[in-house]
Amino acid sequence: MEFVSKRVQSLAVSQTLAMSQKSSELRASGVDVINLSVGEPDFNTPAHIKEAAKRAIDDNFSFYSPVPGYLSLRQAIVDKLSRENGLSFTPADIVVGNGAKQALCNVILATVNPGDEVIIPTPAWVSYVEMVKLAEGRSVLVPAGIESDFKITPAQLEAAITPRTRMLLICSPSNPTGSVYTREELQALVDVLAKYPDIIVLADEIYEHINYTGTFTSLGSFEAIAGRTVIINGVSKAYAMTGWRIGYCAAPTAIAKAVSKLQGQYTSGASSIAQKAAEAAYTGPQDCVHEMCAAFRRRRDLVVELASQIPGFKVNEPKGAFYLFPEVSGVLGKRFGDKVIATSGDLAMYLLEQAHVATVDGAAFCAPGYIRFSYATSDDNLREALSRIRHAIAQLQ
Repeated sequence: MEFVSKRVQSLAVSQTLAMSQKSSELRASGVDVINLSVGEPDFNTPAHIKEAAKRAIDDNFSFYSPVPGYLSLRQAIVDKLSRENGLSFTPADIVVGNGAKQALCNVILATVNPGDEVIIPTPAWVSYVEMVKLAEGRSVLVPAGIESDFKITPAQLEAAITPRTRMLLICSPSNPTGSVYTREELQALVDVLAKYPDIIVLADEIYEHINYTGTFTSLGSFEAIAGRTVIINGVSKAYAMTGWRIGYCAAPTAIAKAVSKLQGQYTSGASSIAQKAAEAAYTGPQDCVHEMCAAFRRRRDLVVELASQIPGFKVNEPKGAFYLFPEVSGVLGKRFGDKVIATSGDLAMYLLEQAHVATVDGAAFCAPGYIRFSYATSDDNLREALSRIRHAIAQLQ
């Protein structure tokens, strides 16, 4: 008898988490592994946010919270969206969830019907396709390589639209590439979307504040699609709060109500303490955000310089997030002893086993032939990791 549902059997294991687990196991066995596989800031949560959480415990915020989140937090999010993005929402349009990951999955499950198509520009974060699969939808992948800075064109978007298209899911700044769409580039995509009023736009903006361009344009700011755009964001990346598990969707009221209805049946409200910490993040001083972004920018410059010196790697300059996504076809086909490095997955495993550096195969992001580095670690770790990788690549023949 088969005990596991076909729904779960059809899902892939998260390769970012799997590679992180492998590196942890090696480290536990005494191997000095540098983990560049996980997308997590290495900074501690800022002190004023931790203090707010401690106060919340003392003030007995220890009971069930409302399913969509505390009103005070939702109002803080509304104020943030107005102040920073020029967006007009009400607390009724905000649903707080257990991280942006749940917020994304909530929206997809609440809006996508079996057989509906979801357009996903690739490379794309590992979980998008699996979430669509869970909703019994169909992912329509639109590829963009390093030559186009990993950004799709309006013509590509238009060509991907069919009568079954339900949603466009787009991430800027991007995981895994760090690419950031300019306002002009987004406007060109919006001009296409304006012709198709039934398409929902799901904008993953979790890396909004890790952005080196000096400006950020939210897809929700375009009037032509504002009434059908859902914004996903949260505190994990900007405020170094990954473990607090607070994200949100800001959506048209009907979608927000549907998301709240769904969440009410399988997780209910997010952690009461974490919500009060998130409220402090949004209402408190923002110096910490700018300081962390400056550190990430410095690391970006360092890792681009070092990776560019590795033979066989093709590197661009990411404009946001904390990832580098080099194209590695110049390395593929080479050998280490009797082992052929045939794929980017082979290369990622070779780097883990021989260089003791954990990266992620680009195939996990629907982009074989690339690997992903996270540079959310110290400058010293980055220098050592890239030195090990360069040495390991030099041993291939």
